[in-house]
Amino acid sequence: MKYPLACDTWDHKELYAIQEVIKSGRYTMGPHVKKFEQEFAKYFRCADAVMVNSGSTANLLMIALLKLKYKRGGNIIVPAVSWSTTFFPLQQYGFKLNFVDVDRETLNIDPNKVKEAVNDDTCAIFAVNLLGNSCDHYSLYHIAREHDLILLEDNCESLGAKTYNYEFCGTFGQLGSFSFFFSHHLQTMEGGMIACRDKDDADYLRSLRAHGWCRDLPDDNKIYKKTGDKFKDSFTFVTPGYSVRPLEMSGAIGSVQLKKEQEMRTQRIRNANYFQHKFEEMPGVQLQKEIGESSWFGFSILLVDEYEGKRDQLVKKLTENGVECRPIVAGNFMNNPVIDYLDYYNNSCPNADYIHDNGLFIGNDIRDLRDNIEEVYNIIKDLK
Repeated sequence: MKYPLACDTWDHKELYAIQEVIKSGRYTMGPHVKKFEQEFAKYFRCADAVMVNSGSTANLLMIALLKLKYKRGGNIIVPAVSWSTTFFPLQQYGFKLNFVDVDRETLNIDPNKVKEAVNDDTCAIFAVNLLGNSCDHYSLYHIAREHDLILLEDNCESLGAKTYNYEFCGTFGQLGSFSFFFSHHLQTMEGGMIACRDKDDADYLRSLRAHGWCRDLPDDNKIYKKTGDKFKDSFTFVTPGYSVRPLEMSGAIGSVQLKKEQEMRTQRIRNANYFQHKFEEMPGVQLQKEIGESSWFGFSILLVDEYEGKRDQLVKKLTENGVECRPIVAGNFMNNPVIDYLDYYNNSCPNADYIHDNGLFIGNDIRDLRDNIEEVYNIIKDLK
């Protein structure tokens, strides 16, 4: 592909960090992971942060915490447009998915639809900041507060994005998930993080992350009073946990990548400014409306008016010209065959349906993409 969705952001610093881990002889989760967690929490101004092996398992542990520590049940409000592992943990923990429509301009969950969807069994809102763009968190916060709901964030696509008053996305809710997969803003290749507003939540998550044992808990934790006998405390299980620990190399790489975050985000925003400038007057194309300050995971293109219904034709032309493209995340997730396995409210979501049929996105990364964007502009301009 001449214009891929993402590029490698590593240089000699990441390779050196890997070599340092190899020289240490410790490959499993250890001091490098702990150091990255501390740096991440400080950088994004949250109380604590817990690293796991993917953004998907970050979502899994967040939902586990909601069920096991907060004792919540019922249904959780989710946007109809998101990635599969936003939704699957809800089914796995016995929550009913309460799908609501998205705003066609921002592509994010519509607060007005959230208000309509709240019922007596609703226990939480799981907001997703899509393609680098913040949700309307202030409206969601007030809805959650009014109805005693827990607000969670799937921020896997939006590291570095900021809300209206420049709080970092992923730190606004009680818990927020992040992904460090190859195509994302920070690349440990596989890895994820949970940002926590409460250190007690972080302790519980650390037990869930590693088999459910109490070994990684501080002595003053509120989950289990340790005996002080290392033989016993290393093999006492206190939560129904998993094994979703990150590698030590992932923690070391994360520390290097975090130092580059601001510079990499700056180039993404430069690319976005050029993309918006080129396409803002193009008829038949609708761009994602920015809330706060987007970190521009990618560039969405929604075909409207004379281009409506021509998505397949456009995908073919982009692919023929070496431009990699994808649906807008998973489109309306209720239109995926896997929905037959899930317990959900089949709410009407016309905007999500429109995005499902007429939307796609192209990549953004840390290179200067002006020439690539120019080529995409010309391809769409010649669409018949």
